[in-house]
Amino acid sequence: MLIAFDSRTGNVRRFVDKLNIPAVQIEETMTIDEPFVLVTYTTGFGQAPDKVLSFLKKNHKRMVGVMASGNRNWGEGFARSADTISALYGVPVLGKFELSGTSKDIERFSQEVLAVASY
Repeated sequence: MLIAFDSRTGNVRRFVDKLNIPAVQIEETMTIDEPFVLVTYTTGFGQAPDKVLSFLKKNHKRMVGVMASGNRNWGEGFARSADTISALYGVPVLGKFELSGTSKDIERFSQEVLAVASY
């Protein structure tokens, strides 16, 4: 399973670097021709980043799940980009993490990726 990700401050990149899963940082114009899980940050007051939304317009059909980072200080806006993307494209939210995630976040996400990969 491929991880497609975007990172603004480096937290998502640090999270993805802890995984033992092939990963690629997205570009708006790129096309992914295999199933992938999206890992993204949350911006503003809980919005999905514009770059990620542009990427998904072309690539959402291969996405099998989404996970997002956020800051718990935003309360209900915490990692809400995952909820937005899930609602837009009908994929499950595989988790949410703060900053660059904990070892438990890594373990839980890896299990979720294995579960969706076996579908």
